[in-house]
Amino acid sequence: MQLLAIVLLPVVLFATQAAAATWYFLRYNTPSGAKFTAFSGQMVIPTLPKAAVYYLWPGLQPTDNSGVYQNVLDGRSGTWWFGSGWCCSNPSLPWGGGFNTYAGETNSFSNVLNSDGSGWTTTTKRGANGSPVTNTFPLAGKSFNQAIFAIELHDVAWNFGPLTFKNVKIVATGSTSTAWCMGKPENYNSATKYTISGARASVSGTTVTCTIDSVVLQGPA
Repeated sequence: MQLLAIVLLPVVLFATQAAAATWYFLRYNTPSGAKFTAFSGQMVIPTLPKAAVYYLWPGLQPTDNSGVYQNVLDGRSGTWWFGSGWCCSNPSLPWGGGFNTYAGETNSFSNVLNSDGSGWTTTTKRGANGSPVTNTFPLAGKSFNQAIFAIELHDVAWNFGPLTFKNVKIVATGSTSTAWCMGKPENYNSATKYTISGARASVSGTTVTCTIDSVVLQGPA
């Protein structure tokens, strides 16, 4: 397990090789003192060119950069697999459930801090008719201040076309600022061509709900 030194973004749990990853990602950061309490949306599954270490994921990273809580599309077997978990230690947790998925399908993901503070619950679903897969992770002690849309590649090129997220909703508490939602996300190393459409924010007390129609990572810049 290694950390990307510049941004302290961890390699996902099931990376089995030591070679450095090639990263493309967009990141939304909360204002100081605020934290994310929910992150949901849909991922459109791209073509898988071959069995290789492709990890495509939305995820949340905490203020201490101790790991990442993510929903990962994994291409190592030659068939896409979509599953959820916490990478990689502090705490060490078993990976959650998942399912095989195929190009053109639209899968949903939802990560929500439980109202009783007991942990985070993840629900993923394959297409419109798949059975939901639900897992709870004891991560209530983490303060997540980074929402990330990532492409993580190990010894393979970005050769699968655009990665599209739809109907995204990100909820933050602890501030009334909507700038993090309405402005441009951080584009790591300016490495990614991307488009964002339909971003809007609503405020209730000190809770901001950011809704985005689509986030498309189009290709390398």
